[in-house]
Amino acid sequence: MLHLKLESKQQAEEARLAELDSIITTMREQIAEYGITPEQLFGRRRAAATNTRAPIAPKYQDPKTGATWSGRGKAPQWIAGAKNRDRFLIEQ
Repeated sequence: MLHLKLESKQQAEEARLAELDSIITTMREQIAEYGITPEQLFGRRRAAATNTRAPIAPKYQDPKTGATWSGRGKAPQWIAGAKNRDRFLIEQ
């Protein structure tokens, strides 16, 4: 009984795919016949969102290497162990 169900589902899927190929072919012919553009068919694509945030200014600087850190995210190794980060502050 299970074998018949699987066979039936497989036949239905094959019939669906055959019909789908026919439909796609017909649609392509009609699109070419009427000169329809992708914009007319699907609408205009939205522009990709741009990152509007300004880069974050560095807040801390390593006096030895000059490396900087904004104070956000994981602290770099040169400042991670410091008890007082004030000595690394960039004067403005």
